[in-house]
Amino acid sequence: MMLAVKRGKMSFIRGLHNLHASDQESVVTIGSFDGVHLGHQAILQQVKNKAAALNLPSVVMVFEPQPQEYFSGEKAPARLMRLREKIEALTDFGIDQVVCLQFNQALRSLTAQQFVDQVLVEGLRTRYLIIGDDFRFGCDRSGDFQMLKRSGAKANFEVQDTETLEVDGQRVSSTLVRKFLRQSDFAGAQVLLGRPFSIQGRVVYGQQLGTELGFPTANVQLHRYSAPLSGVFAVLVNVGNEIFQGAANVGIRPTVGDLVKPILEVHFLDFEGKLYGQRIEVEFKHKIRDEKKFTTLDDLVENIRRDVNNIRDWFNQTNK
Repeated sequence: MMLAVKRGKMSFIRGLHNLHASDQESVVTIGSFDGVHLGHQAILQQVKNKAAALNLPSVVMVFEPQPQEYFSGEKAPARLMRLREKIEALTDFGIDQVVCLQFNQALRSLTAQQFVDQVLVEGLRTRYLIIGDDFRFGCDRSGDFQMLKRSGAKANFEVQDTETLEVDGQRVSSTLVRKFLRQSDFAGAQVLLGRPFSIQGRVVYGQQLGTELGFPTANVQLHRYSAPLSGVFAVLVNVGNEIFQGAANVGIRPTVGDLVKPILEVHFLDFEGKLYGQRIEVEFKHKIRDEKKFTTLDDLVENIRRDVNNIRDWFNQTNK
């Protein structure tokens, strides 16, 4: 059952049928907003500024799954953040309302004009739309910036294109953030994101393999076929606003061979306790090595021990 719910001062609405709950006009933008990087933040600031000028709520529309995931499945680009993280980031930025539509056959079957009529006009009561001039939509592929301008003139809403943001001559994009993460360039990713790259999630019960091997881990399911990074990393872990150093592995545990989707496993360097059910945030600081398949579990244990020592040394050198 999909309901309109409140998160603090921001409202989160899930489901097209819930868009008819409000008669108030709005200032709207639409996109995936994966990562909520500086380019996205520039768009969000445009939306907030216009909403304040018109004394209307600011609205961000996103889709779940993201359109590329719907069409490409396992071959879609790795996500930078899950829906919950995205909502929290948009909330922190001060957006008034996030609307999430399920991207399914019914939605993708809408023509461009039907999308304008049913979603933008009837659902969101759009007064002002801020969108990229390369935005395309509608099953007939007739929806673009110029079509929106024409439709807006008829339906009494204005359309403005977004401002392109560049850093060091490169357009800020989720694709570029993923490139930096694949290269383990966390400083570069942080510049584009405006904050360190991290993964959040709830600690779940695992197979206790880490405990059996002498290196207990807190496990976070990523619920994705691919992750934006893979390997062994030095990380900082936020647990209830306390920060701990850790050794993290992101991958499918090839030595054990029990996973299809990657998982995040964190071994705390100086913390003991039960974290099951708690939400943690893992900030990636430095890559130690790629994930490898070892011949025996003894080889795996020896390499984990070496990884942990290398990570301790890295933190010691960094903190000097």
